[in-house]
Amino acid sequence: MKESGMLDFLLVVIAMANGGARLEAMDGGAPIPTEVAEPRVAGVEEKAPVTGAEEAPPGYEAPVAEAEAPLPYEAEQQVATGRFTTAVEVKPIMAATRANWIAVREFNGQDLVYVTHIWSWRCGLVALHYGVNGAEPEPWPLPACHEETNAPNAMLPDDGLPYRGYPLGSIETVTVKLIFDDLTVERATFNRQGAIIP
Repeated sequence: MKESGMLDFLLVVIAMANGGARLEAMDGGAPIPTEVAEPRVAGVEEKAPVTGAEEAPPGYEAPVAEAEAPLPYEAEQQVATGRFTTAVEVKPIMAATRANWIAVREFNGQDLVYVTHIWSWRCGLVALHYGVNGAEPEPWPLPACHEETNAPNAMLPDDGLPYRGYPLGSIETVTVKLIFDDLTVERATFNRQGAIIP
């Protein structure tokens, strides 16, 4: 390779490293292209570059955010206690076990809707709301948190029953809205097939 050819080669390498600028050949020739064109495939339509998020599939409608009324609660301080009594401790558990929030059981000629799992982690919540078959969720009072015991989330006989009865076969969907003690809200809807237990 001639000395000027080697110099041209080095200048091309430097130009490529510096953002693809064009260089003039040392011998006064045409500009040396330093950007590499991507190969084109015959019969494939080129798409405009994607900016930001991917395109939505046909027929997709973005969910409309609900206008939530101000919550009538005060946010509690979020300190991990090791007792699972705050949202910072309970939210990850509830997120990982979302499929278990409620259960539907056919028993004794009724549909029973259980919220046992939610009650088991209630100390990180300020409220539970639920609705059946598309009804707007309404409050279901939570038992008190037993802070004075070694198991604050335990369900004691005086706490009541963690289920409600409905006519047999009447439950199609159950919507649950959890309000954590940091005032964040999570909502999920379950269908009968996904919630039914033997």
